[in-house]
Amino acid sequence: MAWIYLVSAGFLEIVWAFFMKKSAGFTLLVPGAITIVTMIASFTLLSLAMRTLPLGTAYTVWTGIGAVGAFAVGIVVLGESVTLMRLLAAALILVGIILMKFSGPNG
Repeated sequence: MAWIYLVSAGFLEIVWAFFMKKSAGFTLLVPGAITIVTMIASFTLLSLAMRTLPLGTAYTVWTGIGAVGAFAVGIVVLGESVTLMRLLAAALILVGIILMKFSGPNG
């Protein structure tokens, strides 16, 4: 169950990052509110996952999902640039997430 909480928390991190961008520095009410609600939900799920998973694993996977997901949303939804170096960096983060998942006793 901890991994379900963790992956869900990671996806919510992607959502709040996107809506933070759309909130224009928290000057727009609805995107700003969505940001805050999804942040709280993401942190809550992360804290539930950390009851079982090691800190290093949980935090690394959570931030990795958020980083790679926000990167992908930036490209697909926001039209941000795609370069070989950026793709390689995202791939390395993804490999790190996978290795972290399988590295420990709770993996």
